[in-house]
Amino acid sequence: MNAAAAGAAGQAVAPSMTLGENDTLIPHSSWTCGMPEGIPPPKSGELAFEATLQLGEVYNLGKTQFGERLLLEIKGGTLTGPDIKATFMSGGLDWQLTLPNGAMEVEQVNVLTTSDGSSVYFRNCGTAAGPGGEVRIVPDFEAPSGTALAWLNTARLAGTRKLDAEKKTLSMSVYKLPQAAAAGGAMIRVEEPAGLADQTWDCKKPMGRRGETIYNEAVGIEAGTILVGPSKRGTRNIIPITGGTTTGRVEGGVLPGGADFQLLTDNDFLLDARYTLKTKDGELIIVRNCGSLGAFVPVFETRADGPYAWLNANTWLSSDPGIGIGVVNLTIYGTN
Repeated sequence: MNAAAAGAAGQAVAPSMTLGENDTLIPHSSWTCGMPEGIPPPKSGELAFEATLQLGEVYNLGKTQFGERLLLEIKGGTLTGPDIKATFMSGGLDWQLTLPNGAMEVEQVNVLTTSDGSSVYFRNCGTAAGPGGEVRIVPDFEAPSGTALAWLNTARLAGTRKLDAEKKTLSMSVYKLPQAAAAGGAMIRVEEPAGLADQTWDCKKPMGRRGETIYNEAVGIEAGTILVGPSKRGTRNIIPITGGTTTGRVEGGVLPGGADFQLLTDNDFLLDARYTLKTKDGELIIVRNCGSLGAFVPVFETRADGPYAWLNANTWLSSDPGIGIGVVNLTIYGTN
């Protein structure tokens, strides 16, 4: 039930406020990542797993076009539940966004290695209604079909997330909800300040035609390939990013971490590369370059008052990847 439907049904929908244990949290309409109709109280279900992640660098990008951004490097971790035991691959990334009103939106991409050696794709999103409020998350898994882990592909999961930046740990408690969980308590809606750019869950669609060359990337892929195999959306193939260089108007390097999360479906071949640039003058630029072959669109996020803030306009296009020895070569273009 979305906010409008809840109101029509006579169920009050409150703006951002303190979230009670029995309340349902409705993400902002732009953040369509997991349960846009509302995240129910996680503890209304049965415990599915608990996870503790070890963090590397915690980068504070400061204010970007979306809000105050923290970038967390994941160096490993464990996930344990009644029906699953797994470890987190080093090199995952977590993005925490705090809006000017104190509301929060979070996202994470990572790979799990289970006790039987299977690889599982893990993408997680969440939100909080206000400063210091509970962060509710909606994990999304792609596990190999036809295995004991296939339940992850269809389970309705929600949980909570806690960051301890000082100890460099990130913990999650996730519950398996009934497929038709009844709403309880109040409906709390996450508000977003007017005039703030929306971060998006899906790949951005291409607009315009390629213009001038902005810069070139040589992205390292020396770690090889991680194969999830056939799963709920198609066949998932993951190529960890190990470093790299950039030349042109953005000159510097590519930080190790992140990956190209490739998906082969019956009708398409989709790439979704998530990584971070560090320029020669020390600025950080978050990159997401994704889409179908011939239609890759990069989205950049960097400090709003920094020397590369012009990238935040996100009016760019990308070449298809060119495969070299241990690298993928890309050219980023302006648009006409």
